[in-house]
Amino acid sequence: MTWMNISPKDLKQVVVFQHCTDDDLHLILKNSITRSLEEGSFFFMQGDEAEYLYVLTSGQVKLMQSNPNGQQVNLRTIYPWQMFGALGAVRSDGAPYPASAQTLEDSTALATPSLFLRSMLETRPYLSFDLMNLMTSYIQEMQARYRELATERVEQRVANALVRLAGQAGIKSEKEAGIELSFSRQDVAEMTGTTLYTVSRLLSDWERKGILKTGRERIRILKPHDLVRIADGLA
Repeated sequence: MTWMNISPKDLKQVVVFQHCTDDDLHLILKNSITRSLEEGSFFFMQGDEAEYLYVLTSGQVKLMQSNPNGQQVNLRTIYPWQMFGALGAVRSDGAPYPASAQTLEDSTALATPSLFLRSMLETRPYLSFDLMNLMTSYIQEMQARYRELATERVEQRVANALVRLAGQAGIKSEKEAGIELSFSRQDVAEMTGTTLYTVSRLLSDWERKGILKTGRERIRILKPHDLVRIADGLA
């Protein structure tokens, strides 16, 4: 896949580029390349110099941080036409990526040099404001997740994560009832700051109650309203 397969209209779907002119979008495409990776590969690793920012065009990517002991936390899941890895465009000190970007399935992304986008930000205030709005939404999401960690029981956090994922990436099957999620138990554990054992225990319990059904790296929510009640602490 080359950038010629992506049109300015496609890029308008990206929040940061929604107010760009067609000339801006053509310029971004002209100065970008595409990268296609297989499932489980990395667009970048935590600590690498943030040379590029990315717009996912197909697939799914998880942003995760690791500590020196190898423990991982899933910060966010990226879906098509979302931007990620933009730190280098807003900092001029050779900042490293604060997280790794790993594909959850075969994925393709448009890669734009950070220095190039930074030069555009200097002369296009609307681009700066839209990037700032994106960063603000990320901060609000992190605040909400911190509140969940500090105030909610683990079953509420796991239920909240599944409800949030259902709204962001859930697929309704035409053949089977429920909302399909392409996430493993380990992914859910990393998102909610708990262990694989705890997530497996909760999902098995909810499966016995008919709330959901699990498979290999798949979770199908059968009774979303019951899951919402658990998330709200009502069950």
